[in-house]
Amino acid sequence: MNFSCRFASYRKIVCLCLLFLPIALQGQEIRQGIDIKQLSEIDAAVLSEIEAGELPGAVVLVTHRGETIYRKAFGHRAVRPLAEPMTVDTIFDLASLTKVIATAPSVMALVEEGVIRLRDPVSRYVPDFEQYGKEAVTIEHLLTHVSGLRPDFPLEQEFEGTEIAVQRATEELLEASPGERFIYSDINFLLLGAIVERVSGQSLAEFSHRRIFAPLGMTETFFHPPALLRARIAPTEACGRLAWPCGGPDAEMLRGTVHDPTARRMGGIAGHAGLFGTADDLAQFGAMVLGGGRLSEETPAVLSPLTVARMTTPATSRFLNEQRGLGWDIDSRYSSNRGDLFSSRSFGHTGFTGTSIWIDPDTSTVVVFLSNRVHPDGDGNVTRLRGRVATLVAAAVGDGLSDSVTPPVSVDQRQTLTGLDVLVSDQFAQLVGRSIGLLTNHTGRDRLGRSTVDLLNDAAGVELKALFSPEHGIRGFRDDAVNHSRHPATDLPIYSLYGPTRRPTNDMLMGLDTVVVDLQDVGTRFYTYATTMAYMMEMAATQDISIVVLDRPNPITGTRVEGPLLDGTEETTGFTGYFSMPVRHGLTMGELALLFNHEKRINAQLTVIPMRGWRRTTWFDETGLPWVNPSPNLRSVAQATLYPGIGVLEQTNISVGRGTDTPFEQLGAPWVDGVELARVLNSRGIEGAQVYPVAFTPSSSKYSGQWCEGISVLVTDRSQFRPVRLGVEIASALFRLHPNDFDLDALVRLSGSSNLVERIRGGDDPESITGDWEVGENVWRQTRRPHLIYP
Repeated sequence: MNFSCRFASYRKIVCLCLLFLPIALQGQEIRQGIDIKQLSEIDAAVLSEIEAGELPGAVVLVTHRGETIYRKAFGHRAVRPLAEPMTVDTIFDLASLTKVIATAPSVMALVEEGVIRLRDPVSRYVPDFEQYGKEAVTIEHLLTHVSGLRPDFPLEQEFEGTEIAVQRATEELLEASPGERFIYSDINFLLLGAIVERVSGQSLAEFSHRRIFAPLGMTETFFHPPALLRARIAPTEACGRLAWPCGGPDAEMLRGTVHDPTARRMGGIAGHAGLFGTADDLAQFGAMVLGGGRLSEETPAVLSPLTVARMTTPATSRFLNEQRGLGWDIDSRYSSNRGDLFSSRSFGHTGFTGTSIWIDPDTSTVVVFLSNRVHPDGDGNVTRLRGRVATLVAAAVGDGLSDSVTPPVSVDQRQTLTGLDVLVSDQFAQLVGRSIGLLTNHTGRDRLGRSTVDLLNDAAGVELKALFSPEHGIRGFRDDAVNHSRHPATDLPIYSLYGPTRRPTNDMLMGLDTVVVDLQDVGTRFYTYATTMAYMMEMAATQDISIVVLDRPNPITGTRVEGPLLDGTEETTGFTGYFSMPVRHGLTMGELALLFNHEKRINAQLTVIPMRGWRRTTWFDETGLPWVNPSPNLRSVAQATLYPGIGVLEQTNISVGRGTDTPFEQLGAPWVDGVELARVLNSRGIEGAQVYPVAFTPSSSKYSGQWCEGISVLVTDRSQFRPVRLGVEIASALFRLHPNDFDLDALVRLSGSSNLVERIRGGDDPESITGDWEVGENVWRQTRRPHLIYP
């Protein structure tokens, strides 16, 4: 049973509680330039996600130029065993906010004192850490998550004690050379916490309280909350004392005990997690950061202005796509909580339990979002909500730029408007008077984070009557078949096109005269959203129903074409091969719709609402649009870039990293020799990429719970990188190294080419194989030419 169903019995209580809950909205009489009406839209955004079962409750607090302009509590802090209303003074498990609120400032305080230096090797403070090639890892590498250490220890392996955790860290192998790759790692920060303790002679809890929290008046921020405050603590999940995953017969609801299993095993005081606190205290911390290390000229400095500046400006190498400060997140795959509008100088962090802080120096704004989205059973998700709240805040304070600040503007920065954004700007003129069905999912959002469902449902003159969802469901998190359901906020039917049927039926389309399609594709032939759109077009054509496609970018550009054409056999044609085109097709969803409609003679009444400001050479991270994971295991532009090559192997007996933190950036199997595979591939001189031997244990999908060896792929020059060529190189190397283990025949399913399989089996050189695709690729270029929309 999913969380929204379990939570249904509490929904009426949530709404009633919000009517009577004492909520403070401060700062109504504030300086000009703040749009209070815009700010008040946060209410509906949070309540909608509570109604959808993504979280039981939340506290949102916003300060602007030192004044609190928004401070509200929503929903419940507990729903089990009894319902308890959320209050603004609720104490939350801050999870990874520990890194930037306690650990990073404690480390930098010691740097200020001259006790440690950022370039000191970790082994200077942690004996034996240098073993297995870790001698070059520095404190700065740990702070910026470029040490090369993996994300965490295997969570299913129990232990107890901080010293054991540190000892396990000394025995770790690096997944990348220091400084070479961003890998968000809790191990980095548990080591930093241990260094603070060893250098200062105090525990991290004692040092951070004395040096950071007490001077700032953060009286309700601590690692071990006092028992007398238990009633105000938001519970998380029922867990065994040292166990992971949570649940089981011995599990008890965690309330004042840290949710993170590694921190729990370290006694609740760890550099990466364990801190508890309130929204008010976090706002106080944010004020100190904006104040350059002090709250006011009358209060003592906690950190120096230069220290704060060093922590909050990019500290990672320019060749990395992820920008991190010292502890702080600036622009990475984890920074969705910045929203769409805050400047490139802003920074923040998130916590696994549903917490976040974002700070924008250009508008002197702090956004604190605290929830316990993992309560009661770990199923909630607030990623989109945190980003939407930040966007609403930024829009509300947008006229309040600090007087001394002129935000930097890049003349090369493109601001792409999606088809949905264009539709909104045209006031839905193309849809007025129509009865609409909407094929969409969580990727259907405008630049402000508003969903296509909400926008069409609220649009004057537009009647939204039904929703249709593709693979992964309308919320985009399912990896299995999805049943029909109803949309919790609108009560509209949601017809799954990845469940009982993959094609819409007459009954589903009854009463509609138009179907709108708004889906984010990833530029790869076997990604199924385009096929779902095509099946909808075919059925709509038979029912005299119009199709309107709201176009979105091809995230890996529209210039590159690569891979074999489909054989056209029954094995290769179907849901993952609707039309004979290369694996990397170089079209947007709107262009695919035009091509399918003409080349397949569907003859639907088709309208494409094009984007504005997108060119074929544009990568997604150059559009100015927020990245929303198109599916659960495509979490960044880097992974989308690799997907045509790594994904093509997915039907074989190779794990492509599902069930790990970096799917489609790594692959392996229990029978693979990762070191030898990396050596062979690197010797091939593959342009734009470097591979490294790794080991990982997937938590789900193929080889779940099994130790796998394999490789991790780093794209060093995406303009030169040919992902499908890499996929063929990998398949060829695996077949040569492990001919009795690798299931080469299964490669035909997604590659679409039995000829490819036979040539690999025959020992042909991969470069020769991929070179022979040129004829088919040129045929495709000619086929698609009449249907191109963008220059």
